[in-house]
Amino acid sequence: MDPVIVGKLAERARRFEEIERMVSQPEIASDPRRFPALLRERGQLERAYELNREVLALTADGTEARSMVESGDQELAELGREELERIEARRPALEREIKRELVKDEELARTRVIVEVRAGTGGDEATLFARDLFEIYTRYAELRRWRIEPIEATTSDVGGFKEMIFALDGPDVWNRMRFESGGHRVQRVPATESQGRTHTSAATVAVLPEAEDVDIEIRDEDLRIDTMRAGGPGGQSVNTTSSAVRITHLPTNTVVQCQDEKSQLKNKAKAMRVLRARLYDAEQQRLHAERADQRKSQVGSGDRSQRVRTYNYPQNRCTDHRLSDNHSLEGITAGKLDPVIDALIEVDLAERIRAL
Repeated sequence: MDPVIVGKLAERARRFEEIERMVSQPEIASDPRRFPALLRERGQLERAYELNREVLALTADGTEARSMVESGDQELAELGREELERIEARRPALEREIKRELVKDEELARTRVIVEVRAGTGGDEATLFARDLFEIYTRYAELRRWRIEPIEATTSDVGGFKEMIFALDGPDVWNRMRFESGGHRVQRVPATESQGRTHTSAATVAVLPEAEDVDIEIRDEDLRIDTMRAGGPGGQSVNTTSSAVRITHLPTNTVVQCQDEKSQLKNKAKAMRVLRARLYDAEQQRLHAERADQRKSQVGSGDRSQRVRTYNYPQNRCTDHRLSDNHSLEGITAGKLDPVIDALIEVDLAERIRAL
C-alpha cells in the first residue's frame, strides 16, 4: 500500500486520538464554542481512525502470516499462504476506501446552504429564466425532501426574478448543491418574441454554505444597521412601517438588505444569515485561491465565473459543460438533477484522488 497514503491516514488517526483526550477535559467540555467544533471534527475523523486500525491489523496479520510461511512447517505454511491471500484480496478495496476518505472534504457534510439566483444578460427574459431556475431548485428540494425557505426576492415587471435568495436545509445539501454555482445560460424563443427567433439569456447562481456561530465571528462594532420603509408591492404594513433592514459589514463593505417580512426583527435575522454566509464564503474563496492549482483541477471548486450549464429548449437538451454527455431538458426542469449531480460528484472524486 502507498506509504504516503498510509502516512496521511495515520496523521488523521492521531488527530482523532488527540481530540478524544481534549474533549474529556472539563475546561474544554464547558467551552460553548470550542467543544461543539471539536465534537464535529472528531466525528469527521472517526472513519479515518477506524481505517487506520484496520491497516495496522492487516500489517500485523501479514507479518505473522509470512512468519508462518517461512516456518518450515508445511501445514503452518499453508495456513500462512491462505492468510496472505485473504490480506491481498482485501488490500485493493481498502486502499480505494482510504483514498475516498482522505479526499473527503469535511465541509461537504454541511446541511444548510443559502442560494442566490440573479438574472444576467437578456433583459426581461433573463428574469424569467432566473425564476425558472428557482422553480427547478424548488422541485429538486421537494424530491430530496429538503426544506426550502425564501429569504429575499426582487421581481421584474414580467413576473420574473431580478434576484432570488433562499435557504435549503437537509441531508447532503451542500455536497450536491455546490455544483450549481456559476453561470447558467438558456436558449429559447421568449414569450415576447413575435418572429419566433431563439434568444440566449443568462443567470448566475451562487451557493453558499450557511455559516454557524463557530465558523465566523461578526463583531457588533463592525456592523452598520439601517432601517427603512420597504419598497415595491407587499400590502399595507410593508410600505407604511420601517420594517426593511440593510446591514453593512464595514471591514469588507458587504451589504445585505431584507424587506420580505413585516417584522423588522425577522428581516434583521434573515439579513444576518445571508451576511454570515457571504463572509464565510469569501473566506473559503480566499483559502481556495491559496491552493489555486488544486482548485483549478476540481469540478467542485465553486468558481462563480465559469459557465456551468446551458438549457436548450428547441432541442430539449441540457448540457453541463463539465461533463461529456447531455441530459433531457424536460427531466431537468422537473427537478430531476440527480443524474447530473451524481456524475459531477464522481468526476470531482476522481480528480481529488489523482491530486493526492
